[in-house]
Amino acid sequence: MTVSDSQRRKYVKIPRMRGGTKDFIEYTLARLLLGIFGLMPRRIASLAARLFSWLGFKLARRQRMAGLHNLRMALPQLSDDERYRILGGCFRNLGRLLVEFSRFPSLTRANIDKLVFYDGLENYHEALRRGRGVIFLTGHFGSWELSAFAHSIFGYPMKFVVRPIDNARVDKLITRYRTLGGNIPIQRRSTARDILRALRQNEVVGILFDQNTTRSEGVFADFFGIPAATTSAIATLALRTGAAVIPGFLIWEEKLGKHRLRFDPPVELVETGDAAGDVVENTRAFNQILEGYVRKYPDQWLWIHRRWKTRPEGEESLYPQ
Repeated sequence: MTVSDSQRRKYVKIPRMRGGTKDFIEYTLARLLLGIFGLMPRRIASLAARLFSWLGFKLARRQRMAGLHNLRMALPQLSDDERYRILGGCFRNLGRLLVEFSRFPSLTRANIDKLVFYDGLENYHEALRRGRGVIFLTGHFGSWELSAFAHSIFGYPMKFVVRPIDNARVDKLITRYRTLGGNIPIQRRSTARDILRALRQNEVVGILFDQNTTRSEGVFADFFGIPAATTSAIATLALRTGAAVIPGFLIWEEKLGKHRLRFDPPVELVETGDAAGDVVENTRAFNQILEGYVRKYPDQWLWIHRRWKTRPEGEESLYPQ
């Protein structure tokens, strides 16, 4: 699938921007950050990002405490020292993401392999050969923005589901970066329709599925042994269309100084004929796949999100009020 400049501009369009000093300041800061980090030599940008990460770890108390609480629930066997080490790595991972995102305009087919290499690309091609569309099962893991972007630069543009940023100016800026390689965002207001159309055309759709959702939009499936409200969209769409579900994660390999873009084989879906039960069982399997990656690379997942916020009916909150 190729995307023309005119098509890309079409999908970058957003609703009329809100006014206000706060929006303008946020946009100016975001543009300055991306511009400065994008112009720095990579080594200097990485060092600066580590400083930003350290400051974030020290100053973002609410996020730090949420992350620590999550780690205590998910990994009770660890000491608090080990949990703080993982949490520090989580913040460094966000700094790394900032560096990579800021450099999107300079990435090309000629230089992308210096930063990202494939592991399991044959699984992607196998999924496409099935001819019924592909859903990338992924999450806020590693430099997740670079995952889809690098894949597009290698010559495989895709569509991805996004949640608009409240600040319309910032949203437009971020969308421009995300779509430089030919990727096309699917807005939440038309998600189901656009995904179904893409899958019927044997296209690829990326969905981040690892954040808390509401009871009405998801199902409860264990994640680290704790029921987690998880979107049912991936299982529902895959069962309805026959699309292949491919786990795809970008893993930072410190010793190599590169990111490994890993594609697993297509997930073997549970199909018993019980539609509601099959959605729950497949969603549980998806959570277990993500959990396996997080256990192996705990400092590369976004622990600072309150993943278990929504609880089953009648169950008390797991988080301090």
